[in-house]
Amino acid sequence: MTERQQHRRRHGAGVAAGVLCLCLTGSGCAKNGTAAEDSRGRDSVEVVRRAADALVGARSSKTRTSMEMATGGTRVTIRGEGVYDFRKQLGQLKVLLPQDPAGATAHRPIMELLAPGALYMKNRGAGVPANKWVRVDTRSLSDGNLVTGGATDPFAAAEVLRGARTATYVGEEDVAGTSVRHYRGTADLGFAAQDASDGHKESLAAAAKGFATDQVPFDVYLDEAGRIRKIRHRFSFVNGQQGDAVAVASTTLLYDFGAPVDVRLPDGDDIYAGKIAEE
Repeated sequence: MTERQQHRRRHGAGVAAGVLCLCLTGSGCAKNGTAAEDSRGRDSVEVVRRAADALVGARSSKTRTSMEMATGGTRVTIRGEGVYDFRKQLGQLKVLLPQDPAGATAHRPIMELLAPGALYMKNRGAGVPANKWVRVDTRSLSDGNLVTGGATDPFAAAEVLRGARTATYVGEEDVAGTSVRHYRGTADLGFAAQDASDGHKESLAAAAKGFATDQVPFDVYLDEAGRIRKIRHRFSFVNGQQGDAVAVASTTLLYDFGAPVDVRLPDGDDIYAGKIAEE
């Protein structure tokens, strides 16, 4: 790897991590169940592992995301909303950063484009022209962009389930008016990377090495077609600035399957390659 390539990788990792650091420094129980199989007698682990394939069959959906982070007594929540094409693995999100603790500063929404191996951000922050995008190679991020973009890529969230090691059928519930089956378990990021699509294989492998633990507890809610309607992951990683473990709960809602998705990635001239100011 050339010196220039190494610089780009370090630069990209710092940019995406800045979304998370900006927030950290600026800022009903379900019924119990112990059945190993669901009401139809299928093995819960296999049902959960197939959820990503069911999304590919659904083609696309709208999505809402929420990421809650806690460290050193500080808790922040980042919210996002957009659309995602599961076949092309392309998505578009508008990510809303929380206000400063005093409530005096409202950050502009960050526009994000999600693509295999890449994250594009507009309105990233100081030093970036308003009409320019910042591109980050997600394969270079220690969390595989499951966290530092402020929203988990919806299909990456589903592909984490390919590494499900345990899964328990909790029971039937309701998500936004849709009857779903609730499963709870733990996924292994290393195993997930082995079975993931080419678009997320390297990113999940990086996350398996970069997180404080490669074991990811999850709750997932599947509809009658096996599609994810809601998924919640709990990640843990080390904050590079403070050295403390950061607990992250990432929730993704999927709805309006088959919704039109028109994501156009920026041309090279629209990507900013200069220095990003720290906020």
